[in-house]
Amino acid sequence: MPLPQIAPVLQRMVVIGEDSRFRTHHGLDVDEIRDAAGVPPGAGAWSTALALWRHRDRVRGASTITQQLAKNLYLSPSRSALRKLKEAVTAVRLELALPKDRLLELYLNTAEWGPGIWGVEAASETYFGVPASRLTAEQAAALAATLPFPRSSNPVFQPSRMAARRELILARYYGADVIVPPGLEEDDTLTLTPLQAPLLPPVIDSLLNDTILDTLRDTTRDTTRMRNDSLRDSTKKDSTKRDSTKRDSTSRPI
Repeated sequence: MPLPQIAPVLQRMVVIGEDSRFRTHHGLDVDEIRDAAGVPPGAGAWSTALALWRHRDRVRGASTITQQLAKNLYLSPSRSALRKLKEAVTAVRLELALPKDRLLELYLNTAEWGPGIWGVEAASETYFGVPASRLTAEQAAALAATLPFPRSSNPVFQPSRMAARRELILARYYGADVIVPPGLEEDDTLTLTPLQAPLLPPVIDSLLNDTILDTLRDTTRDTTRMRNDSLRDSTKKDSTKRDSTKRDSTSRPI
C-alpha cells in the first residue's frame, strides 16, 4: 500500500506510539536508549555499557521504527545480543539508503498487526472493515497501540491493554503532555488464553482397528452364508415343486 494511500493520521499515530523521534534520528535513537537504560547525562563509556547490559530488557523496548523494519525484513526474532547488533547495523544502513517516507511505508506494510495479519491494509480491513485511507483518529490510535503486542492484545482479542495505550497515544496526538512508554517485544508479555481441545472422536489405535475389521469380516461372512443357505433352500423347493408337477402330469389319464 503506497504511503499516500494510508491515512496521515495513522502515520502520525504510529510515529507517536513507536518512535517519536523517527524524523530526526539516523536509525538509532541514542537518547531513548539512554533513558531506557537509566544512563545519566555525561556518563562515561564504561559505565554506559554496564548500564545498557544491566537494563538490556528495557533497551529492547527502545527499538526505532527503522530497527523494527530491519528485523522484519532480514533478521530472526531471536533475542540474542548478536541479533540486536545486526539489527542496529542494518538500521543505520537502511537510513543511509532510503528516505524516511519509504522506511515508514515499508514498515507499515511489513509489520504484524495480529495473528496472521500482515500489513496496514489487511489490519484496517480486518478490524474495522474500512481501507487504510479512511481510518478515523480513534481507529488509527488503536492500530498503533496494537503494534507492540499484536498477538496478545489487539482490537478484538483482550483489547483492554491495547485501549490503555491507545488513550495515551490519542492524548499525545491532541497535544497533552503525556509519555507513551516504549512497547515491549511480543515475547516479553505474551498472555495467550489456554486453548480448549476440539471435540473430535478419539483416534482408533491399530489393535482396536484390527478388532473392528475382524468383526466386520465375521459379520460379512455370516451374512453371506445365510444368504447362500436361503438361496439353496429356495432352489431346492423350486426343484421339488417342478418334480411334483411333472409326476402329476404324467399320472393323469388322457
